[in-house]
Amino acid sequence: MLDKRLNSLSLHENNVYSPNMSKRKKEFKIIENVTITDYAAEGKSVARVDDLVIFVPFVVPGDVVDLKILKKKHSYAEAVAVRFEKYSETRAVPFCSHFGICGGCKWQNLPYEEQLRFKQKQVFDALTRIGKVELPEVLPCLGSEEIQFYRNKLEYSFSNMRWLTLEEMQELDRPDVTEQERKQPGLGFHIPGAFDKVLHIEKCWLQDDVTNRIRNSVYAYAVENGLPFINLRSQEGLLRDMMVRVVTTGQIMVLVQAKVETPAQKEQFMRLMEHISTEFPEITSLLYVINNKCNDTFGDLDVHVYRGDDCIYETMEDLKFKIGPKSFFQTNSRQAYRLYSVVRDFAGLNKDELVYDLYTGTGTIAQFVSSRAKQVIGIEYVPEAIEDAKVNAELNGIENTLFYAGDMKDVLNESFIEEHGRPDVIITDPPRVGMHQDVVDVILGAAPKRIVYVSCNPATQARDLALLDADYKVMKVQPVDMFPHTQHVEVVTLLERRQKD
Repeated sequence: MLDKRLNSLSLHENNVYSPNMSKRKKEFKIIENVTITDYAAEGKSVARVDDLVIFVPFVVPGDVVDLKILKKKHSYAEAVAVRFEKYSETRAVPFCSHFGICGGCKWQNLPYEEQLRFKQKQVFDALTRIGKVELPEVLPCLGSEEIQFYRNKLEYSFSNMRWLTLEEMQELDRPDVTEQERKQPGLGFHIPGAFDKVLHIEKCWLQDDVTNRIRNSVYAYAVENGLPFINLRSQEGLLRDMMVRVVTTGQIMVLVQAKVETPAQKEQFMRLMEHISTEFPEITSLLYVINNKCNDTFGDLDVHVYRGDDCIYETMEDLKFKIGPKSFFQTNSRQAYRLYSVVRDFAGLNKDELVYDLYTGTGTIAQFVSSRAKQVIGIEYVPEAIEDAKVNAELNGIENTLFYAGDMKDVLNESFIEEHGRPDVIITDPPRVGMHQDVVDVILGAAPKRIVYVSCNPATQARDLALLDADYKVMKVQPVDMFPHTQHVEVVTLLERRQKD
């Protein structure tokens, strides 16, 4: 039974890029009987043929495959598997029917224990090869208790002409199929690397199943009632985007974006909103945005409440956090609690210490550690996030936090430190690009006793640790898995100030 499923899977995997490949006139080289040896970046695996390193998606170490080379440079190549000669013993059967095409959960074919092992290795490799700093033992990656339906936020795109798999193209390539039947709309995820290609999703395993019911109902209603989906190239059409948030409190937020230019379009769109409202009374925050721009960003646009509240609330321990449609919040709520618990533990605070929380976002970490500190000062470049942080602090009755908005390298300077005090502990959680050199310099000048560095990118964290290494020693490294079945990993690193003669 397993062999049959794997054979079916191999055909599914081999079709990942087939619609594009079928249009190519160039013949690509086939290399036979290649053994996949290791994992690589971006969720791919790696093989080596002579001196050539080959990156391959949707295979696992131990697979023996025939590879079709798609792109070749001097020392490396990119390829896809066109035939499986032997399957690795370290392999799992993906549970999602969209695996191999969607690109969102590239490691479903890998047992979860192996995913965690590689994430730990990924962190160790980055910190040693890039950072080149003295390290303690990298702790085993802290796994997520939920490896399905774990996300609290997903965004789906509408498209007037959805991406077709090779099987679907073959099915539609019959004389009795009309041109209209071939041009089917879709509601789902963008194909990796293609802004105008949307894969229609039947069932996604990333978020509570209520999301699948909402999305499929919206799609069916729109198709049955002739609501035009957006053309992602010409930007013509009505329906653009749908965001769903589902939090552990059971509250649900749905926000639909539409391009509305006429009263008739507004009427069509409002009927859809009424359909959603009627069919899903469990939605506690039903919102919409009129977006006539050429992209789906709505940070600069008004959000309208169709029914319910303008926000939802997430909880951690005795804390409550307001989440609006524009708010950032860690997308794996339960694992975020474990991540923040590691941060709090590493910080080792006592009631007399001043904490700076850099890149504080909506102040979640700041408030999570506030009960163990004298004061926590959060800095964030997004003004709306700082407003959320202040609201959440008031909501939770926290009086020992201060929040400031502005570019980190401009706000965090010597005069700021003179005004607010020299921090005993700095917690920093920068974006993927890491910290600006000016921020690193100010941290070194502030000379806190401890630094807790939270990162979603081990490579840039490694670079920053090298910059801090003269004054700070890495004491603990804890990888945390926030996104099962993907290559992404969070890292919490504790640094202590070196004792100098």
